[in-house]
Amino acid sequence: MATESSEGEEDTKLTGGTPQLVVDSDLREMAKNAAWSVSSCKPGNGVSSLRDDNYETYWQSDGAQPHLVNIQFQKKVKLQLVALYVDFNLDESYTPSKVSVRAGDGFHNLKEIKTVELVKPNGWMNIPLSGNDPRETFVNTFMLQIAVLSNHLNGRDTHVRQIKVFGPQPNPIPNQPFQFTSTEFITYSTIR
Repeated sequence: MATESSEGEEDTKLTGGTPQLVVDSDLREMAKNAAWSVSSCKPGNGVSSLRDDNYETYWQSDGAQPHLVNIQFQKKVKLQLVALYVDFNLDESYTPSKVSVRAGDGFHNLKEIKTVELVKPNGWMNIPLSGNDPRETFVNTFMLQIAVLSNHLNGRDTHVRQIKVFGPQPNPIPNQPFQFTSTEFITYSTIR
């Protein structure tokens, strides 16, 4: 997957895609226990099609743009990456071309954190949620909204085949600021 960004341009261009989902081992899928909703869908092509791990099924919107996918969490979570599976070869004008990722405490205060342009995507497109500052590695939020702003070939409805949301792995030892990997360090990491 190639990424292009020019000075002064806020949109990031993503091209290509990967057939298999590739993420760092220190990330975990966060959206399993979230409440998912969409702005509209054709019968049989709703939220369940986004989460079934089947590349043959897809969410198909039904209505005016922007098309929205809302992911709400019960508690504030740290999110680092959004992965979309889209296929220009199969979906053509239904394929998203401009996607906005928004975060906030609820619908009332969503703030756009990333806008990307997808150029003929085919496979998994990873959208990092980190900012320009290297200290901003994740977004701490109750709600994430993915908005499809436009489609390829001026299509009206959209197809998204899969969405995954990733955040950092929790530290296995509570109140431990460091994550040790060797058994010996873990053994001596606490004081009795």
